[in-house]
Amino acid sequence: MTTALVPDALVAPASAHKEFPKAVTEAALRAELLEAVKAEAEIRGINLPAAAADIGGKAFQLDSLIVVSILCAVEPLVGFELPDSVVRAGGYTSIDHAVGQVMPRIEAIWKKRAGKNP
Repeated sequence: MTTALVPDALVAPASAHKEFPKAVTEAALRAELLEAVKAEAEIRGINLPAAAADIGGKAFQLDSLIVVSILCAVEPLVGFELPDSVVRAGGYTSIDHAVGQVMPRIEAIWKKRAGKNP
């Protein structure tokens, strides 16, 4: 897996950001998940669609341990270490499924740490 370079302005405690860095966090999460799926598909001899957007919705089992390991790629963006509990046990059925489940959990933790919850 490759880890994207993170602009210094985004690597800060959660409270330093005025808003949850949703776009960059989701982009980093998707990029890492895509790399994991491509690597696994190559090993297993599975043909994937050419377009990354088409791969996101393709049924592909993502093990929860792989998704947990990918969290380190988004931690610099949110400004703190994410707990493994952000990832649901049992994994996910596609990249879109993983992103749809994990992003709200990351955001909720970020808001709590940043004091943004009512």
